[in-house]
Amino acid sequence: MELKLSADELAGYIDEIFPQVAGRFEILDLEPRRIRVRMRANDSDLRPGGTVSGPSLFMLADCAFYMGLLAAIGRVPLAVTTNCAIDFMRKPAPGGLIAEARILKLGRTLAVGDVLIFSGGQPEPIARAGLTYSIPKPE
Repeated sequence: MELKLSADELAGYIDEIFPQVAGRFEILDLEPRRIRVRMRANDSDLRPGGTVSGPSLFMLADCAFYMGLLAAIGRVPLAVTTNCAIDFMRKPAPGGLIAEARILKLGRTLAVGDVLIFSGGQPEPIARAGLTYSIPKPE
């Protein structure tokens, strides 16, 4: 499978269509059906006890998969999450988080994949998410 958007094209497109997350994510690696994304956690991502909140980890998983999907299918901004299940397995350290997303199945109307999230150089993932996206029909 050939990528429809390069890492630079994807980063620019995300900033254009999703300005709410502009500057939050850095694409570390992009290849067909896989993407690695860094999110710098800030104070608004922390919950009491100094750990990164579940909603922030969900945002990272969802945005990483969305970016990987757009790289694969091109400029289709209305591809949307239809399902996400996330397991929080370990307490994340504050600071940088890395998401490794992969597309397991890419059909005409649905994409299915998973995301592993790593924190603070820990070797084991801190969270795992399974996602399904709906891809709108071309007009």
